[in-house]
Amino acid sequence: MKVQHTETSLSEVHASVDTTLPVKGWRRILAYAGPAYLVSVGYMDPGNWATDLQGGAKFGYQLIWVLLMSNLMALLLQSLSARLGIVRRRDLAQANRETYPPLVNFCLYVLAEIAIAACDLAEVLGMALGIYLLTGLPLIYGVGITVFDTLLLLWLQNYGIRKLEAFIISLVAVIGASFVVEIILAKPSIPEMAQGFIPTALNNEALYIAVGIIGATVMPHNLYLHSALVQTRKIGTDKASIRRALKFNFIDSTIALNAAFFVNAAILVLAATVFFKTGNTQVAKIEDAHQLLSPLLGTKLAPILFAVALIAAGQSSTITGTLAGQIVMEGYLHLRINPLLRRLLTRLIAIIPAIIVILVYGEEKVDALLVFSQVVLSLQLGFAVIPLIHFVSDKQTMGEFAIGLWMKIAAWCIAGILVFLNVRLVLQEILAVYDEPGNLFWKFLIPVVALLFVWLFVMMTFLPLIKRQLRRETSKMHSPVPALNNLNVPDIKCIAVALDFSVNDEKLIAYALHQGRKDTTYVLVHVVETAPSRLLGEATDDEETRNDRQRLELYASTLQQQGYAVTAALGYNNRTREIVRLVKDTQADMLIMGAHRHKGLKDYVFGETIETVRHELDIPVLIVNV
Repeated sequence: MKVQHTETSLSEVHASVDTTLPVKGWRRILAYAGPAYLVSVGYMDPGNWATDLQGGAKFGYQLIWVLLMSNLMALLLQSLSARLGIVRRRDLAQANRETYPPLVNFCLYVLAEIAIAACDLAEVLGMALGIYLLTGLPLIYGVGITVFDTLLLLWLQNYGIRKLEAFIISLVAVIGASFVVEIILAKPSIPEMAQGFIPTALNNEALYIAVGIIGATVMPHNLYLHSALVQTRKIGTDKASIRRALKFNFIDSTIALNAAFFVNAAILVLAATVFFKTGNTQVAKIEDAHQLLSPLLGTKLAPILFAVALIAAGQSSTITGTLAGQIVMEGYLHLRINPLLRRLLTRLIAIIPAIIVILVYGEEKVDALLVFSQVVLSLQLGFAVIPLIHFVSDKQTMGEFAIGLWMKIAAWCIAGILVFLNVRLVLQEILAVYDEPGNLFWKFLIPVVALLFVWLFVMMTFLPLIKRQLRRETSKMHSPVPALNNLNVPDIKCIAVALDFSVNDEKLIAYALHQGRKDTTYVLVHVVETAPSRLLGEATDDEETRNDRQRLELYASTLQQQGYAVTAALGYNNRTREIVRLVKDTQADMLIMGAHRHKGLKDYVFGETIETVRHELDIPVLIVNV
């Protein structure tokens, strides 16, 4: 495990495919093809199967329009994600880290990891189901076997991004070919299918399935993934090269996501034709669908193709889920861990709830868990979509490649639809909890969690707007070029140095001496933070205080022997308040402090001394990174 200081996303394959080579025609287009296919497998993973099967079996062709709407949403959002990566060369996690404060970023990181875990849960269950349907191996063993697919990803990564893309595309081809045969065997009614494209009102049960379909189709981790994968292409920095990359990546996305729509629509149409029209509306489980395909279609080929496609969908999705996890962790935390460890952790987080459900509730609850995982994904969507829209709308960072007015309207409408559907679904579930007697723990916890989500939503939505406005105002304020006639600085007669009695003291004192002259007075400051100091203040005389005073005086005498004018000042209890007091009491003209470069939650754990001190003083404060 190590902190990742590189600014590139997926650094091991960053810009590894050169699109600047002088080739023409299909070879130029194929140089850009690939990232969208890796993204598209997330739109046809086993979670989609569960929601599509339930939607088709219970409501016939009625929800095809929801699939189409989801696909159009996905196409727009994925194109925005690709635009962010191509123009700014930042993935969504990196852009969030640069824009939001640490606490907001931490919350967004946790939500992104939850989304990845929910996606991986669907893949684990889907692959285990596929193995069970094909071989009869019990689900509990199939779930265990999925741990070993971590080795496949690591093996593929050794051959580069193009080989990985080729493997994924081959799996997508297996899935597509399987369902082409399934649809031919099912012989659906074309006019009835066409009616399914007309939007209709949804009852509560249909809404739950519809939100699951949206969550299964438009996946939040895919927005992180796509913005990073497009950076595997080396493109020119000129405007023509960027426009060409945007164009070819949009073509790539259109083809790949339409293929995903075909698979999802095929599953729903298959369920509607084979189950809904024959009165088998109770079919809500993948294994039930598999068992009924053979007698209803009159061939043993259908269930075999169904199982093979399911395994291919699970395997392809699990690879892209791991890549998304790497992008999220490195982008938000600047932390890179061993790929095998990262994959095992993600897989274990998914396996544990799957095993618990199978052992406690039995295998019949697996499909309900699949649908639930997709609803969880849908609930995370707003927290990935809204920042993305902000970033690609910002003309200062995107330049002329910022999205136009109509695309903004379409993007915000999509975000509004997603948030509305999710809020409506959550409110239904909350009201159901409050209608039941008991559940006191949940009745107390729900308002607390709701307030946290409202706060995060407000910060995530409005903070970029505020920062953008501040940048505009700053730009207006700074537009006149000053004459620079007055460049005199007052003499520095006294410099205070805040010491923490660590190995960094020598570095801080060296910087202080470099800032002054021989006639400058130096004040060495240290604050005692022992328990007695909180009560007794300057009257404190415990062993630690005596040692601190002795060490400070030793520093001072050493410097005095070298010819410097040095005094020592000891403070008590409150670090920030005492530093400010001692600097003012000694009338120092400059303060020098060390910065330990804490990040994220460490600022809240260890405190932000520098920020507080510098706002309380009106003298120069030199911050030395130690």
